[in-house]
Amino acid sequence: MEFDFLEPVSQEILDHVGQLSSQHLGNKVVFHTQYDFPDITKVKIAIVGVLENRGMDNISGEVNLDYIRKELYNLFPGNWESSIADLGDVLAGNSLDDSYFALQSIVSSLIKKKVIPIIIGGSQDLTYALYRAYDNLEQMVNLVSIDSKFDIGKQEQNIQSDSYLSKIIVEEPNNLFNYSNIGFQTYFNSQEEIDLIEKLYFDAYRLGEVCNNITISEPVFRDADLISLDLHSVKSSDSGNLSPFIPNGFNGKEICSLARYAGISDKVSCFGIFNHNSSVQESVLIAQIVWYFIEGVHYRSNEYPFGSKKDYLKYIVTYEEDEIVFYKSNKTERWWIEIPFFSNGNNKLKKNTLLPCTHDDYLAACSHEFPERWWKAQRKNIV
Repeated sequence: MEFDFLEPVSQEILDHVGQLSSQHLGNKVVFHTQYDFPDITKVKIAIVGVLENRGMDNISGEVNLDYIRKELYNLFPGNWESSIADLGDVLAGNSLDDSYFALQSIVSSLIKKKVIPIIIGGSQDLTYALYRAYDNLEQMVNLVSIDSKFDIGKQEQNIQSDSYLSKIIVEEPNNLFNYSNIGFQTYFNSQEEIDLIEKLYFDAYRLGEVCNNITISEPVFRDADLISLDLHSVKSSDSGNLSPFIPNGFNGKEICSLARYAGISDKVSCFGIFNHNSSVQESVLIAQIVWYFIEGVHYRSNEYPFGSKKDYLKYIVTYEEDEIVFYKSNKTERWWIEIPFFSNGNNKLKKNTLLPCTHDDYLAACSHEFPERWWKAQRKNIV
């Protein structure tokens, strides 16, 4: 069984939860203990720790998730109906590949059972294992990374937390349909990497662009399957992580808002948080990021896959000899733009005929200015 890879939650955490009131989140969670394992059929969200950080340079000690769990379970839940389980930890294997295999097996099984895993690492190269977990699900994958870097290394380089994307892009089977980066900082990325992102028709949003209007990230998350959050995208003054020192990045409110957008997305089926320093200070923020993601899941509107057309208003924008079709939800007032599908023999791509967008995108289209993501999606279907 794939869940045999999981170590039970420590007795220290169980004792800590036992001292909390019945109103705390810790007493709303079922735990993997040495005597019992949660009934997965009754679980909506599963928390999984991964005690693996060999993919990160300048490793500073072992991964310790106890601080995060204590801070998380000290919080009070919202009016949530979703059942939550803490499945314990994946121990570091004899090799990195062993750790990847264990995590991939666990996450694949959870997603198949319609359970949303929240993965707390460990180094960000574990994103590769999360991506590979979709191999047996017969679908293309949209990956969104909240990160100051693209994490593109040289092809011959061993997989690391700052180079895992290269392996995802080039390795077969290639199930990656789109990669989006939210919050990149130009001076951390070479022009060659920036050009490659553009050449592959991927999406990238600079830190300042997102901070000026954080709502532009919502459609990106709405189209995502897998979210990978690098804690190094948060500035040190808000994260408490001074090694490395990060003067610029998202603040605490912004990173929690992004986590909530990720949770609200009907399509997101896995959420990973990586590259933390196992400190008490940073654990407070991580706990709140997890809280906001769960809050978002609770408020999902179940608009994906696209429901009955009677629940949406259809808008048609004429452009030369063509027309562009938009849909607006009567329920949430969110927008989608229709992407003409050009068959290339890959049936997996048929699900990408509707692209999430914003009202501003519709207004721009009325002036014959179309979203860059729309053009890139068109190119993916054509080439």
